[in-house]
Amino acid sequence: MAIEITSGAVIYRKKTGEIQYLLLQSMNKGHFWGFPKGHIEENESLLEAAQREIKEETTLELPIQTDFSVYTEYDLPNGNRKQMTLYTAELTKDQDLHLQAEEIKNAGWFNYQNARERLTYDNLKDLLDQVNTYLIGK
Repeated sequence: MAIEITSGAVIYRKKTGEIQYLLLQSMNKGHFWGFPKGHIEENESLLEAAQREIKEETTLELPIQTDFSVYTEYDLPNGNRKQMTLYTAELTKDQDLHLQAEEIKNAGWFNYQNARERLTYDNLKDLLDQVNTYLIGK
């Protein structure tokens, strides 16, 4: 069994006193909704991979907040095991969002409850719960 290591971020912004989360819809089979993330490349750190993936998938250039991260791992249908680390990144000023056409079908900003409902997989909902609890307490 091979291990696939991925990294990314839960991107959020504060709009009229409410936290909103950026979700991306994949072009992959099933068109699942999730967070900007992807596989680490040779000699890349988790942090470097997260920054690169955010820029590739959304064109956003954001500072990654390294004081908090969430982690999950799970088995893939191909028999591999995926290990995923997500940091947080705040959008503090308006930037244009341009989606990577080959990988991303759609994107949207959602409040916590709507983001939780939109996310396709339970493990991503669990990660969002952890991030939301952290941000509210911050």
